[in-house]
Formats: sequence, C-alpha cells, structure tokens
Amino acid sequence: MLFPVRLNPLFARIVATTLALSLSAPSLPMSAEEKEHRTATPIKHLVVIFQENVSFDHYFGTYPVAANPSSEPRFVGRPGTPTVNGLNAAGLLTNNQNQINPFRLDRAHAATCDQDHTYKDEQRAFDGGNMDLFVQTVGTGPSTDGILTCAKTDVMGYFDGNTVTGLWNYAQHFAMSDNSFSTTFGPSSPGAINLISGDTTGAVAKNLPAVVAAFDVSAGSLVGDAQPAFDKCSTRETVQMTGKNIGDLLNAKGITWGWFQGGFRDCTASHTGSDGKPKGDYIPHHEPFQYYTSTSNPNHLPPSSAALIGRAGDQANHQYDITDFWTAFDADNLPEVSFLKAPGFQDGHAGYSDPLAEQQFVVEVLNRLQNSREWNDTAVIILYDDSDGWYDHQMSPIVSQSATAFDALNGPGLCGGPNAATNPVQGRCGYGPRQPLLVISPFAKSNFVDHSITDLSSVVRFIEDNWLGGARLGGNSLDRQAGSLFNMFDFRGHNGRLFLDPITGERTGGDYDHDDDR
Repeated sequence: MLFPVRLNPLFARIVATTLALSLSAPSLPMSAEEKEHRTATPIKHLVVIFQENVSFDHYFGTYPVAANPSSEPRFVGRPGTPTVNGLNAAGLLTNNQNQINPFRLDRAHAATCDQDHTYKDEQRAFDGGNMDLFVQTVGTGPSTDGILTCAKTDVMGYFDGNTVTGLWNYAQHFAMSDNSFSTTFGPSSPGAINLISGDTTGAVAKNLPAVVAAFDVSAGSLVGDAQPAFDKCSTRETVQMTGKNIGDLLNAKGITWGWFQGGFRDCTASHTGSDGKPKGDYIPHHEPFQYYTSTSNPNHLPPSSAALIGRAGDQANHQYDITDFWTAFDADNLPEVSFLKAPGFQDGHAGYSDPLAEQQFVVEVLNRLQNSREWNDTAVIILYDDSDGWYDHQMSPIVSQSATAFDALNGPGLCGGPNAATNPVQGRCGYGPRQPLLVISPFAKSNFVDHSITDLSSVVRFIEDNWLGGARLGGNSLDRQAGSLFNMFDFRGHNGRLFLDPITGERTGGDYDHDDDR
C-alpha cells in the first residue's frame, strides 16, 4: 500500500523570502552581497559528502550507547541526547526476527565483507515489511575477499560509537536524521542518480545485448550498476540517462557548482583497500553526472584555471578531481554547491574500505572547512548511496510502486499493492533501505534527531528550495514529494565548530553555544 510522505511546512515560510535570481552566469566571482540575494536561507555554500553502503542500524543502531571497551576510543553521550529509532527498541538486540540477533563489530574488525545489495534481493530481505530475511537473501559467504573472511550472518553486524566515533560526535553537536531512506532499492548507480535527480527513469543501455542490459535497466529505469556512457574510464556495460539533473537547473540560473571525486584526474590511480587488494581511486559508476550528456566531462579534462572551477562554459563542465575542490577553496572560489566523493579506499564501502578509512576522509574535510571564512554560511550534508544490504529493522514508506520481474517486496514481481502494475512509472520500487543522514553547519540544530521522512532526493529539493526558488526538475523526478531537510536547521541560531581527531574520531577542540556536560 502507499504511505504518505510528511512534508515540512517550514519550506513555505522560508521560500517565501526568496528574492529574484540572476538569469546569467557571472564572469567574475560573486561578492558576498550578490550571494546574499541568491538564497532563501543564510546558507550560501552547500557541501554534500556522499559516501558508500551503510544502513542506519549498521552505524547508529545503538546510538547514543556505546560498549566502551578499554582498548577503543571512548564515547559517552551528552545528557539529554534524544533517542533514535534503533536496535534498542522492541528487544531487537536480544529477540530479533532474523536467523540471528544483531551483533556488535569491534574496532579491530572495522573491515568487513561486502553484502548483496541488488534491487531485487534487497526487496526480498524486507519480506513485505517483516524485515526478517536478511541472512538468507543478502548475506554473503561463506567465502573470502582478499584478507577478509565472509559469512552470511555478517549482514546482522553493527558498529557503535567506539568505531564510528567521528560520526557519533557530529551527531551529538549537530543534526541527524533517523528516518531518511534511499529513494529506491538497489546498488550504487541508482543511488547516485537519485541524489542528483530523484529519477532513475529514462535509462538507455548502450551497445549491449538485451540479456545483459536487462540486469541494469528494468522498464526503462536504472536498477543495476551499469557504468556511465559518457566516461572514458568506464570498463563494462554502460547506460545513458536522458532526463534532467540538478546540474542542469543550476546551470540555467548561473549557480556555481561541481562534482569532485577522488581519482578523476587519473583513473588508473589506486590505493590498497581494506581487503588488502588494490582499489582504484576513481569508480565510474559512483559519478552520476557522467551519465548525462549535458553534464559530463567524458575525457576528464581539468579546469582551465582555479577561477573557472564551478563555472559554466569551461572544458571541465563541472566534473573535477577532488584536488580541484581544494584548489578552488584555497583561491577563495568555493562553488556554491559542491558534491564530494572520496577516493575508493576512503568511501566507506564494505570490502575495499571501512569506517575508519571513511572517518579519516570525512573528519579531515570538515576540520578544514570549519577553519575557513566560508564556514559561517556553509552547510555540509553527509549521506550514503545505498545500504549495502546491511540489516536495518525499519520498513520504508513505499511511495513508488512497481510490478516488474525484478520486484519482490510483496511477492514475486510485486512491490506495493494490487494496483502496482497500473503505476505509469515502473522499475523503481521505493523508498528503499534506511540510511544515515547528518547535517553539519553553524545553522544545524544541536544534538538533534529529525524524525521526518526524507530520502536521497531531499538533497535535490534542498538545492531547489534554497537557490532556485522552489523550482522542480519535473518529469518523473521524486523531488516534488521529497521531505524537506529544513527541519534540521535553525536559521536564527549559530552553532559552534567541532574539531575531531581523524584517526580516533575523538574531539580535539571547537567552540560551543551550549553547555557541554560530559
């Protein structure tokens, strides 16, 4: 059946204050005064840190209670920390409906095997909302992955604040959602596309036999991990997306923006991953703008100069190496909207990355941003492309029904109710699994847990509402019904900074607007 999405009434009050937007791309960096007249809120810079493959319960299931063994960084929650919809509820830690109970993964075992997170199998794990088939359907093993040993029951493992210490500390000081979902079920490519468009329809398999293409595209929707059609670094099956993305809207309004990804300059560069094997820094199917002809940089051309980073008309076409982000940052040319994608070994993806490698990337980025003059008008959103199949106990609201051979949520070939087959948009069963989402900003509410329903396309909506006067992408995009992120902000206040140790995730400094009673 259909579940309504709760929309945030704060949007109407905030967007009502939006002033007229410029219709042409500026040739020179905008002044602070110009930027002031281009946003509906005090946020003038948005940085989206888009990581890999984590369910909410996998990282925050016991928040804010950590086991605190003597050999690991200690975490104790602040008094008054709000509760989350986690594993402590309803006896899920000791009487779980799955084959085994969830179990704590210690810091020494931060590196884990990759789980099954395909579109169909994730639906099967949900078992119509019973949430009880994770071991049988998406657990992987017994097998090995490099130096890692895999078992099907691993899918029930979770970390606490002694391993994902940095993220738990950010949640203490800033805002976190415990009710944010992937827009659809499935792996990285659909997740990345949903982040920038809220629309996996309009997918066209390129130069592939039908039997191969069918694993990536169902009823015209992207459901698999095909690589982008407009990328010289793609090495296997490719797909072109034919709709619009948020970059198209930003270009039309002259808003500076960019996608910055590790290894984009040299797609042969690699590091040793958590599984002990070389892993490419650049992963093509993690770069969503390369699926669209309008926003792609097929030959990975560098920006012509630091001054042109983020601007329309340059040869890079808004697609950059992550080093270009810091070049722009150091040149006082930080784009208004930036998406950051870590090099593979630091993106948090189980198998070739892990929470500790991810923490180092995230903390180093946030420490540096908080020391900048732009921080006072910046918001950082941390979120994830998919759940990797990791167990999460919360059934998602189904706002998009589907009835294809790849659907299985409510039985073979079915996601939703008996009228699912009449939905004119097929192949995008969603919302999918629940995943973490955090907002770090001077305007983020402090030690706040948002329970309103959001999804990956809520980032699209945030950009539209803040910079574009509430304009929507149109077509089949789910941005029109996405929950707002504005509830995680207090635009009247000014939260302090928080500096962490990138290795341990523990606090090293900062300034605070609240009492710290720990």
